[in-house]
Amino acid sequence: MNPNPLKILVLFYSQNGGTRNLARQIARGIESVDGCEAVLRTVPKVSTVCEAVEKAVPDEGAPYATADDLKNCAGLALGSPTRFGNMAAAMKYFIDGTIPLWLGAELVGKPATVFTSTSSLHGGQESTLLTMMLPLLHHGMVINGIPYTESALSNTQSGGTPYGASHVSGHDSKPALTAEENDIAFAQGKRLAELARKLAD
Repeated sequence: MNPNPLKILVLFYSQNGGTRNLARQIARGIESVDGCEAVLRTVPKVSTVCEAVEKAVPDEGAPYATADDLKNCAGLALGSPTRFGNMAAAMKYFIDGTIPLWLGAELVGKPATVFTSTSSLHGGQESTLLTMMLPLLHHGMVINGIPYTESALSNTQSGGTPYGASHVSGHDSKPALTAEENDIAFAQGKRLAELARKLAD
């Protein structure tokens, strides 16, 4: 075991479990690469009540992300469910607060990838993935997707695009991933970790 593994941040927001399950599978892919460690983090919900304050630690699941998690990562996998073809407000709120990192060029040259989930097959997966890439490009990150050499990408009947892993939950919000969605997410995590190692050498 490497005493100083590369820490790869898997930052996600999930309400019904689909995006969380993708995040976990991406983390498994990351940890399949020697010398890499996945760090799972989430963001709190955005409240419509101005005075509302979230707990510092969520009741369950991954801890909330901090700016230091981003600053100290060797790579980033960013995931959010789609909201009208864009990332969810909670994730956008967190990303909008990363201006100090942008001013300090803290993320320049680090590899990044994106993933999403929708309730319908044509519910905005690709536009969500593309719009999630934009702030990462502004940060100077190296964006990578999934090539068609990953056979599950050609065989999937639900989620999965060359822009990033995705999940189709259906209108009943089933969080369980299909075999292809699992394979694509794992491959995406592995690819991100391999790139992070190459860039770190």
